[in-house]
This record gives sequence, structure tokens and C-alpha cells, in this order.
Amino acid sequence: MDLGLKGRQALITGAAKGIGRAIAERLAAEGCNLVLLGRGKDALEALARDLSASGICSAKGIEVDLSDSEKVDALSREYSGVDIVVNNAGAIPGGTIHDVDFGTWRKAWDGKIFGYVAVMRAFLRHMESRRSGVILNIIGAAGERPNAEYAAGAAGNAALMALTRALGAKSPSQGVRIVGINPGPILTERLKVFLQSRAKAQFGDPEKWPALLESLPFGRAGKPEEVAAMAALLVSDLSGYTSGTVVTIDGGLTARGQAY
Repeated sequence: MDLGLKGRQALITGAAKGIGRAIAERLAAEGCNLVLLGRGKDALEALARDLSASGICSAKGIEVDLSDSEKVDALSREYSGVDIVVNNAGAIPGGTIHDVDFGTWRKAWDGKIFGYVAVMRAFLRHMESRRSGVILNIIGAAGERPNAEYAAGAAGNAALMALTRALGAKSPSQGVRIVGINPGPILTERLKVFLQSRAKAQFGDPEKWPALLESLPFGRAGKPEEVAAMAALLVSDLSGYTSGTVVTIDGGLTARGQAY
């Protein structure tokens, strides 16, 4: 299926690994020219070289602290013509409200929640001025299924869901679409490391981590490529009537939880 994305310019945060990398690879395969943002200059530049080498697109990697709104504003001026913005950077640690100290909580929200806000504020202005563009927020299913054991993440994701829906409800009047994806358990390197630590504690062997996934739908975690496929569809014109919507990709876990 041709998504009609060839020649468009997409900016992706947190692009060096995991879901962000998978989205970068998928959009590159569709012919998008890419601006890859995040931490880890070497990894970003290496990915940009690999994607550019395909000859299908051009890509550039830029290391930036997205919690610094002034740097984000400067980037938005330099790349004011981007057609697609994908917010994906930032991770929030697990733990109860007592486990996560206030400094860690604030730093995590500065990185993800306020990082997303800074990017949306900066690039939305340019999109509105030319009456075109798409912003996609990769959020997290914990916002739909809040758990006190993941207090900072659940609260932060719920806030981003609300903001995505609120802005996405208004943005079509300016010719812009704003949408989101809530990934459930997705087998990134970060999740694998977490599962290995759990398996070591539970079974005495970190390599038994696949056993921890057997209770999930389909007996496995999701794949980054499955999120990337939905991301490519949502930012394409085939989803041109979709805004203010957050799509959940968790194999049905959220629906299963609501059924009880």
C-alpha cells in the first residue's frame, strides 16, 4: 500500500532506538526525509547514515535536550517546514508515589511530558501558519490503565492523552491533525532488560524472561514494527479525517482490564 508519504519531511524525537527507531525506518522506507532527534549523537548519526544510504530518503541526526524549550524553539525555526512531527522521547521510571522521589519525578516529567509540550508548542505554530501538518504523540497505555505501582508514568501519560485529544479536537480548524498511539508492552531493549531482571529474581535465570510474556495476548509482547506501521498510517493522508484520537496497541489488554 502506497501511503503517499514520499518526499515529505518528518521529525522524530527519541529516534535512536526502540519504537522511535522503528518509526524512523518505516517512514524512511515510505520515502520521507527525516530529522532524527534525541540523546546519543553517535547512534543518531549512524542511523541517519544507514537510512540515507538506501537512496530512498535523506536523514540527519541531531543530539538535543528536548526539555530545553529554547533549543526546541530554535530547532522549530530551522525546520519550520516539517510535515510530520513524532513525539517519542523520554521514559518515566516505575514505582509508587512513595518510591519515586520528587527530584526523579520532576526530571522524568521534564524529559517526557514537558518535552512533548515544548515540541508541540514550537512546531504547531508553523503548521498552523501554513495550514498543514500532523503531530503524532507516542504516549503509553498506562494512561488508560492507571496503576499505583507506576504512579508518575500513569499520571503523565494520562495528561498527554488529554492534551492530544484536546488539541486534536481544535487543530482541524487550522488544517492540522494531532493524534496519538498508546503502546502496551512492546519488546524494546528497555523492556527486555527489565524482564531479565524480573526473571533473575523470580527464576534465578535472566534468560528465562520469555516465560514472563506467556500471559500476554498472543503469548508475546508487541513488536516495535507493529507500532511503526500504525504510526505511518496515522501520519498519512489515508488517515486524513483522524484527529484528537489515541489508538491503543496492546493486544487487547486495556479492553481485558475493562471487562472485569
